[in-house]
Amino acid sequence: MSRAAETDVLTSVRDLVRWGASRFREAGLTFGHGTDNALDEAFHLVLHALHLPADVPAIYLESTVTARERTAALKLLRTRITTRKPAAYLLGHIEFCGLDFEVNESVLIPRSPIGELIARGFMPWLQQPPARVLDLCTGSGCIGIACAALFDEAEVDLADLSPKALAVARRNIEKHVLGNRVRAIRSDVFDGLTNEVYDLIVTNPPYVPNAEWKALSAEYRHEPKMALAAGSDGMDIVARILDEAPRHLSNDGWLVCEVGGSVPEFEARWPDLPVTWVDFVEENGGEGAGVFIISRADLLAHR
Repeated sequence: MSRAAETDVLTSVRDLVRWGASRFREAGLTFGHGTDNALDEAFHLVLHALHLPADVPAIYLESTVTARERTAALKLLRTRITTRKPAAYLLGHIEFCGLDFEVNESVLIPRSPIGELIARGFMPWLQQPPARVLDLCTGSGCIGIACAALFDEAEVDLADLSPKALAVARRNIEKHVLGNRVRAIRSDVFDGLTNEVYDLIVTNPPYVPNAEWKALSAEYRHEPKMALAAGSDGMDIVARILDEAPRHLSNDGWLVCEVGGSVPEFEARWPDLPVTWVDFVEENGGEGAGVFIISRADLLAHR
């Protein structure tokens, strides 16, 4: 049977989703950029190709597709297989904290567990809304923009070294009509933020050891290396953040930092630093997901 004859029998939206999920598993794709399984990824790609919303009522999954629609959906599904690009890059956007963000290969795909902490208002640590917030190593700007949406009177800075990432962040600022309170600044960690002080610094910096980065699957290799790899133990940028953050935090300020799966490397470098590892409901069955929080006072006391 020819490839065309094989797919000609796919007549409904549901057929296309099932076919895509089967081919994804057959090809051994890796997931983890907004979805964690082949079925969900195929679902989002097919609905995008058909110009349908992700919350389409289930009854419409039985709808018959036209030949042109089938061709468009199959093209997108096959592109996912042949390029190994994560779905979010193929779609050009992804949701984070209930907000839609533009993404491309200049930025990490938003997926940080910090999103859940934002939804919780950084409780119980923050006792009042912060006046100034910094999203350091911002990428798409998703964390800082979500903070601006939560704290509707806060001024928020999005800082990154990459001009291409900052271009994406600025478009996302414009998209969410936050230009009056949110700005994007080019900065190598804190080097471009002289004299700036914040009540809350939130960061998802690069933290992957170089050897681990080299072993990542093809999907992750589409993301910018500078946003992932950070030295032999992955802690090069984190070390700079811990060293410099006290100068940029208010007296009662807090630093929130993600180190993901590099918790052992972090604890090997700073075994006595009194960080609190945040517990999450949505990540790892309620266990921690490599995000810590520490006050300015504790950072200064353990320099």
